[in-house]
Amino acid sequence: MSKSIPEIYGSLVFNDKVMREKLPKDIYKALRKTIENNTHLELDVANSVAVAMKEWAVEHGATHYTHWFQPMTGFTAEKHDSFISPVGDGQIIMDFSGKELVKGEPDASSFPSGGLRATFEARGYTAWDPTSPAFIKDGTLYIPTAFCSYSGEALDKKTPLLRSMETLNTEAVRILQLLGNKDVTSVSTTIGPEQEYFLVDKALYEQRKDLIFTGRTLFGAMSPKGQEMEDHYFGALKPRVSAYMHDLDEEQCDWEHDLSVHGPTSVEILKKEGIDDPVLFGELWKLGIPAKTKHNEVAPAQHELAPIFDTANVAVDHNQLTMEVMKKVADKHGLVCLLHEKPFDGINGSGKHNNWSMITNTGVNLLEPGRTPAENAQFLIFLMAVIKAVDDYADLLRISVASAGNDHRLGANEAPPAIISIFLGDELTAVLDSIENDTFFGKHPLVQMDTGATVLPHFFKDNTDRNRTSPFAFTGNKFEFRSLGSSSSVAGPNIILNTAVAEALRQFYGELKAFPEDQMDEAVRALVKRAILKHKKVIFNGNGYSDEWVQEAEKRGLYNLKSTPDALPYFIHEKNIDLFTSHHIFSKEEIFSRYEILLETYSKTIHIEAKTMEDMVRRDFLPALMTYTDEVAASISAKKAVLATLPCTAQEKLLTTLSGYYEAIYTAEEKLEADLATAEGMTDQPALSLFYHETILPDMDAVRSAVDAAETYIPDSILPYPNYEKLLFSV
Repeated sequence: MSKSIPEIYGSLVFNDKVMREKLPKDIYKALRKTIENNTHLELDVANSVAVAMKEWAVEHGATHYTHWFQPMTGFTAEKHDSFISPVGDGQIIMDFSGKELVKGEPDASSFPSGGLRATFEARGYTAWDPTSPAFIKDGTLYIPTAFCSYSGEALDKKTPLLRSMETLNTEAVRILQLLGNKDVTSVSTTIGPEQEYFLVDKALYEQRKDLIFTGRTLFGAMSPKGQEMEDHYFGALKPRVSAYMHDLDEEQCDWEHDLSVHGPTSVEILKKEGIDDPVLFGELWKLGIPAKTKHNEVAPAQHELAPIFDTANVAVDHNQLTMEVMKKVADKHGLVCLLHEKPFDGINGSGKHNNWSMITNTGVNLLEPGRTPAENAQFLIFLMAVIKAVDDYADLLRISVASAGNDHRLGANEAPPAIISIFLGDELTAVLDSIENDTFFGKHPLVQMDTGATVLPHFFKDNTDRNRTSPFAFTGNKFEFRSLGSSSSVAGPNIILNTAVAEALRQFYGELKAFPEDQMDEAVRALVKRAILKHKKVIFNGNGYSDEWVQEAEKRGLYNLKSTPDALPYFIHEKNIDLFTSHHIFSKEEIFSRYEILLETYSKTIHIEAKTMEDMVRRDFLPALMTYTDEVAASISAKKAVLATLPCTAQEKLLTTLSGYYEAIYTAEEKLEADLATAEGMTDQPALSLFYHETILPDMDAVRSAVDAAETYIPDSILPYPNYEKLLFSV
């Protein structure tokens, strides 16, 4: 028999259920206290947890452990150690202590850290995060950890995320209790990040240097067929894609494969449990990742996976793990999973929608309007806190999604614009209008859907978000931040959002704390009205892709930071430094180090792309173009040698066209080469990032334009790489 889904789900996670079973009651209670109340974990508790965790991991076939962390590279990092400990006479024991659980010591010099450390301070520390469960992957126990420098500064994305969650919890609980909600002792931020991606054939991928080195195609003429929604987005999953998606959830493989990957122990355990068919635990489900929805996306070869909501810290870890697993499973199917924001020019790129909400320990969603949102003081306070946060710190929210890859998406009429605005929908907009104008808001009527077919069931139209051009939209009981890039960590946007909302709540508390209980409702309504008048400029329910909105946003004084170099300098503005330091999210040193890292990452990304383009042009495309040009010239010569009067007009015209493209490509590539040499001699990082954006990228566009035009004339047998048609429609 095979395992049921409830049995599969979380089977390789050291979760609360496992801890209750494996830990002594007093140790379990102490650990839960640490998790729920953010209290310090004592070493004796850590030792007991370590023993139980090791025993559980070994039972499931693990032989090694690693501290799993998320440095500023955007990827995850790990260093594997064995449980083996020699005891003499050639004997060993499987050992794992609380000290090893709590702390690791990776080399911080291996990761970008801006100006945080000198070479002699290269040691770094990883510290166990008890709020994110440990898990087993590929025969190794993975322990989610934070990463800090020798002097204590955060070198990762988890540490500031945990800080931001704590500050939002503090400010939210404080204002809730002021409003009379005394039962609330904690507030958690929850997120559900949707993940878009492309699948391409591995054999074709390996023929493209640009995909290998940069994650995106640097060349490629459009195929005759584009991204017709009727036959992709709404189409059935192709068999190969469906098999891949199935394995993400419930992986199919045989005992031989499992033996090679996980070792004999896990196989023996499964057989003892009566599992004697080839169905193994699902890749995502067995890791406790609540993957729920899978479907095609708009572009050919593009797809999406969406999870159920989870606490922000855990959801961030899950999303990082999801991206790893997606690539691993794709490889098993002879596929490659592309997470670049714009792998194919001319068709839709891939984003990551960040669904964000706030939940109390009593189970209340603070962004739930209820039946009478106009009278729901608690909802209005938290709604206005989000609106104020987005308006006050739109520059930081733009920075949180800034990258070289994402710049290709934002504002490209396929993704939210670079202008950060909020979509509220008709009902909430009407509620705020009524408060602003001191008018009565009657309940927004529900509209019944009339299909014209009496046999079909009756249902009401949803009056929440249907505006796909908005970067930040209310979707019923949460906000969806749509500007994130596919490959990026979702930690950054949530750090900014949590901190900005916490600051808004702090200011609201300061305005309300002097009012007695019997005046609180009136004080809240007055505060909400003031906030609406000040911050309504950020609310926009129209078409975010239109030129009219760009002009209107400028009139309203909203930021339009079109590129990463445009956005990044705002990170170190005094207003933003004050925000981070006052809430203890970043020190000033950490802010500037991250600023340096982001600048450097942007420049290096484009530099690698430009050098790859040079290599492909010189070594691959121009020789192919010359080969075909020579073939055409030889054909003309052969015809004229047989009979000088034979017509060769078409071939001569083709020869002229090909020669013209060769010259255009060569000239454009020479300029790119010269400008790259200039860039390599620059040391000022802000100036360098602008140079890459304003000079190198246009150079690359000029090369690409000429190559793409020439590509349409070259036969597949001569073309040095697979074209768009093969890449997009071969899976």
